[in-house]
Amino acid sequence: MSSALEAVQRQLVIGLDGHAPLMGLISGIYDGPPPRAAFPYIALATGASLDWSHKGGVGRELSLALTVHDDGDTAARLHRVMALVEDALEPGLDDPAGWQIVTFDFRRTRVLRSAVSPWSGLIEYRARVLKV
Repeated sequence: MSSALEAVQRQLVIGLDGHAPLMGLISGIYDGPPPRAAFPYIALATGASLDWSHKGGVGRELSLALTVHDDGDTAARLHRVMALVEDALEPGLDDPAGWQIVTFDFRRTRVLRSAVSPWSGLIEYRARVLKV
């Protein structure tokens, strides 16, 4: 059985893949920054997993982060993509095999850019899951 983090990340990608407006705007969703992807794209960041167990079962609190990368002159397209990510994940995620998602919450966004790199928009979520 896969880890809770891996299983929930898989559901997150399924949720994003199923959102046509988002997928029409990005070149893809990757497991980290790819070497030669066309902008804009989404890269999954390595998430954190904390114990969220209780007396009768195993649970995890997961930190899920996505980074949208874009090379536009302004942040306008980046903000559009970030809003579409939020739209795609607003309904939540389906339970992955072996786990029940108890909560799935938006945490924060943050936009960064240095003078020598493309725009980066960080989007963070928190999921609390119980092993079934």
